[in-house]
Amino acid sequence: MTTVKMTAPRNKVGGSKRLVNILVHVLLAVLAFIWVMPIVWIVLTSFRAEPGSYVNTFFPKGYTLNNYVKLFTDRNVLNFPKMFGNTLLIAVICCCISTFFVLSVSYSLSRMRFSLRKPYMNLAMILGLFPGFMSMIAQYYILKAMGLTEGSAIRIALIVVYSAGTGLGFQISKGYFDTIPRSIDEAAVIDGASQWQVFTRITIPLSKPIIIYTVMTSFIAPWVDFIFAKVICRANSDQFTVAIGLWNMLQKEYINQWYTCFAAGAVVISIPIAILFLYMQRFYVEGMTGAVKG
Repeated sequence: MTTVKMTAPRNKVGGSKRLVNILVHVLLAVLAFIWVMPIVWIVLTSFRAEPGSYVNTFFPKGYTLNNYVKLFTDRNVLNFPKMFGNTLLIAVICCCISTFFVLSVSYSLSRMRFSLRKPYMNLAMILGLFPGFMSMIAQYYILKAMGLTEGSAIRIALIVVYSAGTGLGFQISKGYFDTIPRSIDEAAVIDGASQWQVFTRITIPLSKPIIIYTVMTSFIAPWVDFIFAKVICRANSDQFTVAIGLWNMLQKEYINQWYTCFAAGAVVISIPIAILFLYMQRFYVEGMTGAVKG
């Protein structure tokens, strides 16, 4: 008997699969181009030599570093270094506080059983459906009654606003803690470990990916926020954050003078986020590798 090989249908299937792969890669290339072009444009504009906000070419006619020099040296109108320092201080402190709050609440709801546990999670889920800026007026008057809306106390007010309610965002971290076997905790408790020791010495080392995610989101939120910072800082220019500073650069009286500096500022404020991401990424990969091996 002779065996007949079915090669034609297989080639047809292989050809259609190749065509699908080509179309998918073309689509991804187009999306990547759309995503990258604004970033390329803002970087090029930050080195643009010609002043003003209205140009008819994508590439600058001349390049200069004066925009960055002016951004950090011209303090007569907009003190960008002061704004950068304010924002960095607030973001770092909020990152530490918020990360501790989120991980603590997530661990408690994942591992402990107590009364009103489910009602609390349901209430937090409902509150999460409403944007936070809906309460900004109420928060402002509360902070004003506490004397935190003038002078250097504004920094404390912003730290309180950004970090006080972060425990409500426990859902993602709790879901990750739920994937860690409870038998590990039970074995540690049998050996005499307390809940705090289980949390710090067992759960935290096994949760590097979610810790990195929490640190990143806790840092980025105050770093890029504009609404709460604008409401609380008001006209206190010494306490402005970078978001307010960049917004002021686009105002009618400043735009022709500061537009290219605005682009330079947009590049500068992306540097701490990029550094944090590149530094924390290796811990994320190590955590994922350890989780797979475990």
